[in-house]
Amino acid sequence: MSEENTENAPQLTGHACIQSYLKTLETSPGVYRMLDAQSRVLYVGKARNLRARVSNYARPSGHSPRISRMIRETASMMFLTTRTETEALLLEQNLIKQLKPKFNVLLRDDKSFPNILVTGDHPYPMIKKHRGAKKEKGSYYGPFASAGAVNRSLNQLQKVFLLRSCTDSVFETRTRPCLLHQIKRCSAPCVGKISEEDYAESVSDAERFLSGRTTQIQETLAKQMQAASEAMEFERAAALRDRIRAMTQVQTSQGINPRGVTEADILALHMENGQACVQVFFIRANQNWGNRDFYPRVGEDVGEAEVLEAFIGQFYDTKDPPPLLLLSHDIESPDLMTEALTEKLGRKVEIAVPKRGEKAELMDGALRNARESLGRKMAESAAQGKLLRGLADAFGLQTVPERIEVYDNSHIQGAHAVGAMIVAGADGFMKNQYRKFNIRGDELTPGDDFGMMKEVLARRFKRLLKEDPDRDKGLWPDLLLIDGGAGQVSAVHEIMAEHGVEDVAMVGVAKGVDRDHGKEEFHRFGERPFALRRNDPVLYFVQRLRDEAHRFAIGTHRAKRSKAVSANPLDEIAGVGASRKRALLQHFGSAKAVGRANLADLKAVEGVSAALAERIYGHFHESG
Repeated sequence: MSEENTENAPQLTGHACIQSYLKTLETSPGVYRMLDAQSRVLYVGKARNLRARVSNYARPSGHSPRISRMIRETASMMFLTTRTETEALLLEQNLIKQLKPKFNVLLRDDKSFPNILVTGDHPYPMIKKHRGAKKEKGSYYGPFASAGAVNRSLNQLQKVFLLRSCTDSVFETRTRPCLLHQIKRCSAPCVGKISEEDYAESVSDAERFLSGRTTQIQETLAKQMQAASEAMEFERAAALRDRIRAMTQVQTSQGINPRGVTEADILALHMENGQACVQVFFIRANQNWGNRDFYPRVGEDVGEAEVLEAFIGQFYDTKDPPPLLLLSHDIESPDLMTEALTEKLGRKVEIAVPKRGEKAELMDGALRNARESLGRKMAESAAQGKLLRGLADAFGLQTVPERIEVYDNSHIQGAHAVGAMIVAGADGFMKNQYRKFNIRGDELTPGDDFGMMKEVLARRFKRLLKEDPDRDKGLWPDLLLIDGGAGQVSAVHEIMAEHGVEDVAMVGVAKGVDRDHGKEEFHRFGERPFALRRNDPVLYFVQRLRDEAHRFAIGTHRAKRSKAVSANPLDEIAGVGASRKRALLQHFGSAKAVGRANLADLKAVEGVSAALAERIYGHFHESG
């Protein structure tokens, strides 16, 4: 792969600029970038033949309005040659996600999806939800569309297979069954209520179920229930009956359960009025494991083939594809995309547009979901747009805000203090943009809300100036809403002035004298406070924004407090990993008892060397 230097390219624009690159361009595959006069990336594209593709842009006519605008704004180009067109496709989608060019179709919401993990590094494996890189040993089943879908399945699977969900450290230190055993959600292997062989059989059944082989399991459970009933073991028969019912409930809660599709993703696209919705259904083990809707950024003259191909490339950039993708529309380069996904997965991937049979029925359902989801989204956007225009009028803003940042702090008498930022815009709350700030100020007086807010905003603007100095990445807010009155507004204005930020509107939202909803006062620096009518929709909108910031701040604070409460001092000692921590807790019973132990007792623990024993002893006693 090689990159062509464009520093000495002539300072031309539009067709003339593009034409100037043709003499030196190669005919190899590669990726090209079109940049404006400020060197901002306008568009990223791939080509089997770079010279041929760029020559198309050099033509003065025959382009769509979107492409014509892009050509007019082009002031320079950059090129990366690749060995194959497949490599160019993968690089193109990676660059689009990184650079977010304004003329490309862009997948805006690209969160990871949760899986169910059956661990593989313990005699009694646990079953749990897993999100992120698959580094832990065990068997992964997914993806599921949401954490809620995983939690519902885990809840039912625990009823059926009675697998443990506790951590290894809790498992090792238990001396009696926990509540989950009492309510028949766990077989209590921690205290020997089930043999290792019987537990392993339950694990195998659970994995067979998650792989779609359910009929055999239900038949086995039914036979066991009949045998127990005939032997007059009615309590055991009732327990088995409950497990069969739970399994049936899992299957019925899945909704669509296709018989002829074992493992596939269904991608249905609906476009309307320059907006798009892609509905993705995850079919695994002949079961529907949920669906998620996405709203990629598209232009008014972009076709379905381009949108769907761009979505697939960006969506599977960080995810493994299934062996089968069912699409609602043909894409521009199906053979190329198939080759790229096959290379990524390491086994054959098929892309198909179903026309008849069960697959077509599944697609019809997915398309209906996409159409209805986009309709709801457009209605919500229209309502949101009206509120944003009303907000601009109420606060005297020159333009309608596209990005609103709302800040709040949470603490208990200064302890575990956190700052929180939520973001809202034309599409509602932008939760992937939320940020939390652990308050670091050592010189702050506990409970100093002014000082905390100043620290949060100082760190925010410092980061903005570093990450988006030219304000072309959409990271800068148009409006700041601060929880507080004149004092908070003055403190924040001081920080903004220090960082040279003069063109971002800022309003403080303070409750009235009786702290009642509906009597909020709004404060702007250097101006008299004012209020809105009690039934003004803009007032309700601001209240909703402030309440969301408060909810996020409280949740973040509670998580920090819980982490501090549950922190184990053994985790702070170098050389004490999971196995030695387990050995110490088994030997002494608790971390507090480890801290009270003498050096000789520490040395007697299996796996703890003399040097480590001295380090543990020193950790608990040197500061005392």
